Amino acid sequence: MTASGARVLVAGAAGGVGRAVARAAAADGATVLLLGRDRSRLEEVRADVAAVGGTAHVAVADTTSAPQLDDAVSSLRHDAGGIDVVVNAVGVNLKGRRLDQLDIAGWRSVLESNLDSAFLLTQAVLPGFRADGGGLLIHISSVAALVPDMSGAAYQASKAGLAALARATALEAGADGVRVTTISPGLIDTDFVRHRPTAPTPDELAGALRPEDVADLCLAVIRLPARATVSDIVVRPSAR
Repeated sequence: MTASGARVLVAGAAGGVGRAVARAAAADGATVLLLGRDRSRLEEVRADVAAVGGTAHVAVADTTSAPQLDDAVSSLRHDAGGIDVVVNAVGVNLKGRRLDQLDIAGWRSVLESNLDSAFLLTQAVLPGFRADGGGLLIHISSVAALVPDMSGAAYQASKAGLAALARATALEAGADGVRVTTISPGLIDTDFVRHRPTAPTPDELAGALRPEDVADLCLAVIRLPARATVSDIVVRPSAR
């Protein structure tokens, strides 16, 4: 099977993983719906999609704003004639992430971007999924949701909350044909990790996952028939 004909919304489409998912889905025959804050970067992703022969629609929204997100999802749904798959690749972190550096404003900013946005996205797409008899929601989480690391308490709490949101969504909406998958990667070589307090070494990056690895996992799940559900995937660099 392929993703041919599927309408795939990618939230956080301008980031490293989101961009890789958009390219991979388009190359596999999907119509791609690009959602993010920065129109110029989204247009770059649209050009990537066109380069592999695909079609992309673009909507700009702050994913922490329910009205903006609702309007963007409605617009993309109208443009594509529906939405079959949503990939949530939204994620941020802080440089000052240790508990002795973190204040309530920083804590809230990470939770708002990583967890509130996932909740709002879920709320925005579920009615359409239910009306269509089903859909697939893929959240890009992190191994930080599963084991403690130096990503910081706020980031770990946001990703653990994302995993709980995914499980609750699957439980409540599964009878309506909604499938939910959480993919939890380890270190990925993207610009995101270069904003760490101490950047990864060249050796660490050489052994890291690539955004395309996560995109391939998304495509593997998208290609499955509706009778099959993959709840959780954990993927780590082989050298770690």
